[in-house]
Amino acid sequence: MLDEGLKAQSRTYLAKKRLDKALTQLPSESPVTFKRVYLPYQLYPDASEEGEGKYEWYKKTRYGDEEKMKKYTMLMSAYGEAEGINFKFGGTVANTLHAHRLIQHYQESKGPETADKIINSLYQQYFEEERHPSADETLLRAASEAGIDETEASAFIQDKREGLMETKVLIRDQVGNQVDSVPRVVIEGKRRDVELEGAKEVDEYLAALNKIIKESS
Repeated sequence: MLDEGLKAQSRTYLAKKRLDKALTQLPSESPVTFKRVYLPYQLYPDASEEGEGKYEWYKKTRYGDEEKMKKYTMLMSAYGEAEGINFKFGGTVANTLHAHRLIQHYQESKGPETADKIINSLYQQYFEEERHPSADETLLRAASEAGIDETEASAFIQDKREGLMETKVLIRDQVGNQVDSVPRVVIEGKRRDVELEGAKEVDEYLAALNKIIKESS
């Protein structure tokens, strides 16, 4: 079996790509508007900030076998190609707390569209460009690509305490709410919520969104 942690990381990117596609396929006259809200969750909260080589770390700690790693990379490459993702498997596994801090701060201060752009950049940098997931330069580029003033973003990124406790509280809340894996999408509705775990296909996300629209009328 492939390791669930590594699959979950990559499939979170797949899930976002597929959900984004589903949202674009909703009817233009839809009476319901969906707003994305991102909540933080750490797969590896004990990882160091410096990190270590991703490929070798997973092969050593999760597989112990080059052949199994090759099977994983082939599988995820095929999934990624279908969604326009060029998965690469080098780079660094490291603590992502400060990436979450950046997302939550600008989601709160500038709104979900800005947070969405930050996440798009972070995913591309980590999964396709093999960049450190929470290095200052990675975060600054993500903020810049989201339209945030570089001086403002740099000051926030360098002040490691700003927004830190609030982000840690949100992470603890997710654990307290029995969230134990990613990706996890909750679509809130008027009558009920629809929860989807794992990277679903585009038509599954679309069906869930349309169900919420129908029940909201």
